[in-house]
Amino acid sequence: MESMNWAPEHSDALRESLANRMSFSEIVKAINSKFGTAYTRSAAIGRARRLKLAEAGRPDAPPVSGSLRTDRPFEPRAAELKLIARHSRILARKKIKKPELRCVEVEPRLLPLTELERGDCRYPYGGDAEGEAITFCGHPRQPGSSYCMPHFHLSRNPAVSPAREFTATGLRIAEGT
Repeated sequence: MESMNWAPEHSDALRESLANRMSFSEIVKAINSKFGTAYTRSAAIGRARRLKLAEAGRPDAPPVSGSLRTDRPFEPRAAELKLIARHSRILARKKIKKPELRCVEVEPRLLPLTELERGDCRYPYGGDAEGEAITFCGHPRQPGSSYCMPHFHLSRNPAVSPAREFTATGLRIAEGT
């Protein structure tokens, strides 16, 4: 079956080039220079498949470097093994301490959620271990917050002071708007 956009002489040149074991890139360059066409490599591959030439006349393509192979299990390369070993040593050296976030100044009432009143602190205690009950501080909370004053400050960034200080620059910006 001859397509309208491939002249018969172009298809013949494709057949001859495949018989000479040329690559599709070389075939396209030869056909385009000989006939003044602008075929692409993909067009030549598609044409060869339609003419049933691609499977029969082509040598087995060598496996592409880095391609996935299913005939053997994955084995990491030496460089990958070195990287894994290096990261393992770094992680083994690091001693990660869990931060202690409990307040020393507050003796929590340890109320369950069902016993909390409207104005009680909602700072949680417990629940760290499997099956451990979660209880709450229960002291009077700070207005506009869910926590009492010590837990409010504990839950904020310690580098930032709790009271905002206004500078002259900040006041000028606020006055300009």
